[in-house]
Amino acid sequence: MLKDESKKADIGVFGGSGFYEFGQGDVEELWVETPYGAPSDKVTIATIAGRRVAFLPRHGRDHRYPPDRINYRANLWAMKTLGVGHIIGPCAAGSLKKEVKPGDFVVCDQFVNRTWGRADTFFTGPITRHVSAADPYCPVLRRLAVEACRLEGVPVHEKGTVVVIQGPRFSTRAESREYQSHGWDVINMTQYPEGYLARELGICYVNIALVTDYDAGLDDDPTIAAVTHHEVLRVFKDNHEKLRRVLYRLIAAIDPQAEKACLCHQV
Repeated sequence: MLKDESKKADIGVFGGSGFYEFGQGDVEELWVETPYGAPSDKVTIATIAGRRVAFLPRHGRDHRYPPDRINYRANLWAMKTLGVGHIIGPCAAGSLKKEVKPGDFVVCDQFVNRTWGRADTFFTGPITRHVSAADPYCPVLRRLAVEACRLEGVPVHEKGTVVVIQGPRFSTRAESREYQSHGWDVINMTQYPEGYLARELGICYVNIALVTDYDAGLDDDPTIAAVTHHEVLRVFKDNHEKLRRVLYRLIAAIDPQAEKACLCHQV
């Protein structure tokens, strides 16, 4: 933990750059050293709705790190070092269901991990703990996130399962059909191990998935095209302001001083 109170934060946000534009007063950038190497980028600390908020672009500000090369442990450790107790992890996601449309938000309650080779635990010995991931996302933050979306008039699905693939390539049609057959809702490349590592550190974590596409398409609707990188960026850009409004409202609703009403901190 940092001794300098001015460099501490209550809430963390992983995502793209630009969110700090909502900051009030001083905005500070700093590097945070971790035992796990360098985080993806500098951390920006700003004041939003009276909360000290730390922002870290998970891919780096210039998007230099593909999903499988992100130093997730360093990113999470940096947040913990700054004193963060709550993390919001917005991300772009593909839909696996026709009713989950581009432009919708999904506040996920479950994940399925289909990645490999990622450093996904802090307990590598000599201390070893087996942490429950039965309910991987903070129920308190999820409720607040859903409420923030509704108050902003954003179409929101209040739960959903995200399947996390290795990337950086998108799915084949056969893979996408498999994911759809399981009844999973959205697909993404970064939710694992980011959210789980927060749990190992006793930090509350919520995901807000912004749906940008229909993955490799839907078999029951041949008019839906397969995802492209250009389309993901276009839809995300079109909905960026909507996402920032939701984040601002959610940040304002989080009380960092309140006793945690969840089990996220019990590791």
